[in-house]
Amino acid sequence: MKKPVILIGPICSGKTTVAEIISNKLDTPQCSIDDVRFDYYKEIGFSKEQQERIRQKDGFKGVYTYWKPFEVHAVKRVLEDYPNYIHDFGAGHSVYEDESLLQEAQVVLEKHENIFLLLPSSDINESINILTERLSKITDDKSVFELNEHFIRHQSNSILSKHIIYTNGKPAEEVAQQIIDNIN
Repeated sequence: MKKPVILIGPICSGKTTVAEIISNKLDTPQCSIDDVRFDYYKEIGFSKEQQERIRQKDGFKGVYTYWKPFEVHAVKRVLEDYPNYIHDFGAGHSVYEDESLLQEAQVVLEKHENIFLLLPSSDINESINILTERLSKITDDKSVFELNEHFIRHQSNSILSKHIIYTNGKPAEEVAQQIIDNIN
């Protein structure tokens, strides 16, 4: 494989699990952006202290907004530093409310053909219900559920993806094989 494969989608959509399977099947390294993102955030001024001040004042929603410019920078840098990898992006790394940040992400990703959006269903409400059920097994934080619904509904994922894979009822192995079969 000579081109990266990029998996995007909301929280609990299976990105990391599927990326690991693809990585193993293709004998290609995997990079989970959530594992390396803060090093990239720091390159352009991210501060844990500032994040904590924002969290105290505005809660997680404020932190999410603070992260956005850092997220698009991390997307650019991770693709530079980990070329030809299997990438699974954090849920927020493909959702940009600010039009200029969305355009910046589009420029970074436009040359990549293998960008797959993972969603349970083409029906938005069904996807919300399925992912809410999965997410409830790991958190009861209402703000995380609201944010994930936002990720599902927001247009950024559809704009940035080149392929959409609907996963409901499919084992991760089958989803991974479907992606492998569709790699350009």
